[in-house]
Amino acid sequence: MRQVVIYPGEDGYFVAEVPSLPGCISQGESKEQALANIKEAIELYIAALKEDNLAVPNYHLQALCIPDLY
Repeated sequence: MRQVVIYPGEDGYFVAEVPSLPGCISQGESKEQALANIKEAIELYIAALKEDNLAVPNYHLQALCIPDLY
């Protein structure tokens, strides 16, 4: 299982990123589409690592919330 961060992009699409897989990013017109797209991106990302005999990064994430500074 991987944590996915979804947020609105500047172009009106939703951006989805997987912090434990550097560079694994996708987007979609809705949150649901972004989630479906990032699931496919995760599968392809991990398959490419395995194909190249590279280690799949372990899942690790520490999320912190900080108050607004303004």
